[in-house]
Amino acid sequence: MSLLILIASILLLLILISGVKVNAFIALTITAFFTGILKSMPFTDLINSIQQGIGSTLGSLIFIIAFGVILGNLLSDSGAAQRISSVMIRSFGIKHIKWAMVITGFSVGISMFYNAGFIILIPMVFAVAKSTKQPIIYLGIAMASALSITHGFLPPHPGPTAIAVIFKANIGKTLLYGLMIAVPALFTAGIVFPEFIKKINAFPPKGLFESKTFTEAEMPSFKISLLTALVPVFLMATATFSELLISEENSIRPILIFIGNPTSSMLIAILFAICTLGLFRGRKMQDIMDKSSTALSSATMIILIIAAGGAFKQVLIDSGIGTDLSHFFEKSSLSPLVLGWLIATIIRIALGSATVAGLTAAGIVQPLVIASGVSPELMVLSVGAGSLMCSHVNDTGFWMFKEYFGISVSDTFKTWTVMETIIGVMGLIGVLILNIWIK
Repeated sequence: MSLLILIASILLLLILISGVKVNAFIALTITAFFTGILKSMPFTDLINSIQQGIGSTLGSLIFIIAFGVILGNLLSDSGAAQRISSVMIRSFGIKHIKWAMVITGFSVGISMFYNAGFIILIPMVFAVAKSTKQPIIYLGIAMASALSITHGFLPPHPGPTAIAVIFKANIGKTLLYGLMIAVPALFTAGIVFPEFIKKINAFPPKGLFESKTFTEAEMPSFKISLLTALVPVFLMATATFSELLISEENSIRPILIFIGNPTSSMLIAILFAICTLGLFRGRKMQDIMDKSSTALSSATMIILIIAAGGAFKQVLIDSGIGTDLSHFFEKSSLSPLVLGWLIATIIRIALGSATVAGLTAAGIVQPLVIASGVSPELMVLSVGAGSLMCSHVNDTGFWMFKEYFGISVSDTFKTWTVMETIIGVMGLIGVLILNIWIK
């Protein structure tokens, strides 16, 4: 019954958005109510679940999205994004520009949350697309695939790290094996796959990022541009490594963790950018704030849709649909590596959250790891690969990609969902190959 309700809910959402042309924010809200009612949730609990979903989603994302839009606007409006993109184009050449996007996304993604990395890099994608006349989606998928792979496979990201703790896996080995799996997955999803979607057109929200073409004299230097763009990356990386390398008794540790928090680091980056890209170059504070306000207003609908997606996800969790589906697979005789991947995939499809899918699947198959003797590090990676599979309408990442690039739901399935699925399948293949040699 839970599976039927899930299918009915997703079909309703698709019909409302694609068939009836209802705004995605309203459609997601209606679908959340529909799902809760079919699962016989008490009306009070249903309302609370929707409110909690909105609050928990925006609670962790609102500052990152808002600050990310402001930082992106500063990078774009000052010419810094164009400067970075022009250097990338000269270094890699237009023919190999995807490699530039993949390498940049992977470098940023190792130490940064997916949402923060996506928002920081998106203005550079637009700038590179404009300079090279390449399709935005073509470059956007290359960048997003790198961020997604680091998010699902590689410690010290919270998801893989938490799963490693559950399986008692060695963090260093998990990172090493994860890198071995990441390379072919990244090549397939970020380099090969974009060639098949070049004809899909994107229509980003007007006013989100500056579209002016700057002269050489108007742009800041490459060093200042790159440093400003990477400030949050450096701060988050510092916080991550401080947690791994500095003892809890050391008084400097909480300070580094605080300034490396995505919200704190993004705010620091904005203040730094206001100085380096604005005030120090003769711009007035009022002009900087006016441009930032315009960019924020363009992101309003993006924020609302992500919030509604969080509400839908929370109803799926609180109604018990995810738990019902995971229990179905508990007594399976499949290999723990395949079973962990499959359960994570099912929960990912049901709930949308990669982190929830990974942690839930890990909890279910954890007893099998000791009994079977399978490598706990490979279990982390198989579950992480499954947690990335088949992202669709109940995943906030799906809506972020759709709204920032201004594409239809159908095209988001063709691009984002397929890309995530390629990564998940390549991850499982890599795990099974490594399992032949690693015992």
